[in-house]
Amino acid sequence: MKRFESGSLIPGATWHAEAESEAEVIRRAVENLKSMHGETEVRPDMIDRIKERIVDVDSTGQQTKH
Repeated sequence: MKRFESGSLIPGATWHAEAESEAEVIRRAVENLKSMHGETEVRPDMIDRIKERIVDVDSTGQQTKH
Protein backbone atom coordinates (compact mmCIF):
# COMPACT_ATOMS: atom_id res chain seq x y z
CA MET A 1 0.00 0.00 0.00
CA LYS A 2 1.20 3.53 -0.83
CA ARG A 3 0.51 6.64 1.25
CA PHE A 4 0.98 10.38 0.85
CA GLU A 5 0.64 12.69 3.86
CA SER A 6 -0.02 16.28 2.78
CA GLY A 7 1.65 17.49 5.97
CA SER A 8 4.95 16.19 4.61
CA LEU A 9 4.67 18.86 1.90
CA ILE A 10 2.54 21.54 3.54
CA PRO A 11 3.23 22.02 7.26
CA GLY A 12 0.06 21.69 9.32
CA ALA A 13 -1.95 19.93 6.61
CA THR A 14 -3.68 16.74 7.74
CA TRP A 15 -5.13 15.28 4.51
CA HIS A 16 -3.72 11.98 3.26
CA ALA A 17 -4.28 9.48 0.45
CA GLU A 18 -3.72 5.73 0.42
CA ALA A 19 -3.97 3.37 -2.52
CA GLU A 20 -2.38 0.25 -3.91
CA SER A 21 -0.49 2.14 -6.60
CA GLU A 22 1.60 5.29 -6.65
CA ALA A 23 -0.36 6.50 -9.68
CA GLU A 24 -3.65 6.32 -7.76
CA VAL A 25 -2.19 8.18 -4.78
CA ILE A 26 -0.98 10.93 -7.13
CA ARG A 27 -4.39 11.07 -8.85
CA ARG A 28 -6.11 11.50 -5.47
CA ALA A 29 -3.63 14.16 -4.37
CA VAL A 30 -4.13 16.13 -7.59
CA GLU A 31 -7.90 15.83 -7.24
CA ASN A 32 -7.62 17.16 -3.68
CA LEU A 33 -5.54 20.12 -4.84
CA LYS A 34 -8.14 20.95 -7.47
CA SER A 35 -11.31 20.41 -5.46
CA MET A 36 -10.26 21.59 -1.99
CA HIS A 37 -7.66 24.21 -2.82
CA GLY A 38 -8.96 25.61 -6.10
CA GLU A 39 -5.89 24.73 -8.14
CA THR A 40 -6.70 24.75 -11.84
CA GLU A 41 -3.29 23.57 -12.97
CA VAL A 42 -0.92 21.28 -11.07
CA ARG A 43 2.63 21.85 -12.25
CA PRO A 44 4.99 18.93 -12.93
CA ASP A 45 7.28 20.04 -10.10
CA MET A 46 4.37 19.66 -7.64
CA ILE A 47 3.79 16.12 -8.93
CA ASP A 48 7.49 15.42 -8.38
CA ARG A 49 7.28 16.72 -4.81
CA ILE A 50 4.27 14.50 -4.13
CA LYS A 51 6.08 11.47 -5.60
CA GLU A 52 9.11 12.10 -3.38
CA ARG A 53 6.90 11.91 -0.30
CA ILE A 54 4.95 8.74 -1.07
CA VAL A 55 5.82 5.94 1.34
CA ASP A 56 4.99 2.26 1.61
CA VAL A 57 2.72 1.31 4.50
CA ASP A 58 1.60 -2.04 5.85
CA SER A 59 -1.99 -3.12 6.52
CA THR A 60 -2.01 -1.25 9.85
CA GLY A 61 -0.95 2.01 8.21
CA GLN A 62 2.58 1.90 9.61
CA GLN A 63 5.39 2.94 7.31
CA THR A 64 7.49 -0.02 6.21
CA LYS A 65 11.25 0.17 6.11
CA HIS A 66 13.07 0.15 2.79
